[in-house]
Amino acid sequence: MSTDPDTIAFYQARAPHWVFHSGEAPSHQLDAFLDRLPPGSAVLELGCGGGRDADHIRKRGFIIDATDATPALIRRTNEAFALGARVMAFDELDAEAAYAGVWAHASLLHCPRAILPDVLARIHRALMPGGWFFSSYKLGDSANPSEGRDLLGRLHNFPSPEWLFAAYADAGFTIESHETYAGKASDGTQRDWIDLIVRKA
Repeated sequence: MSTDPDTIAFYQARAPHWVFHSGEAPSHQLDAFLDRLPPGSAVLELGCGGGRDADHIRKRGFIIDATDATPALIRRTNEAFALGARVMAFDELDAEAAYAGVWAHASLLHCPRAILPDVLARIHRALMPGGWFFSSYKLGDSANPSEGRDLLGRLHNFPSPEWLFAAYADAGFTIESHETYAGKASDGTQRDWIDLIVRKA
């Protein structure tokens, strides 16, 4: 199962706080990612949360398929943006060659590590040849990167960069770029993050 019940419960309870107003900026990595895609193409978002990024993707002229595993977030997203967002867990993705891009900002970090390789394979299958995929993760401690929970009780896979690179390569992706940077998580802790932009050959 690619969804952790305690993590889903956390977002179910806090769904009203994940609805963004239209004036708020989307994720800062989003426009540069969209610039790689054919205009008007189809984009899948995994973990749309409050719908802020999905709304921006639509405004850029793309066909957006916004998904999240938390029903309350989907309801609030559709109330705020009328995106037609739908409930879908990561391991329920069964599309084939349907999307030019997959956007997974701060979402796959909640996927249990044992399941992540299968989810990556599903994403690879869902992308068209030459399709692009963005994802971001909180990194584990360099000495012992192991799965665990943050101070809010949410499951994180906390990988190392090397583990991620190998998992993405095994799924058939070519890593086009990656960036590691320091960030502050919503539980107040400081932790390094990594952004990956990969491509299906």
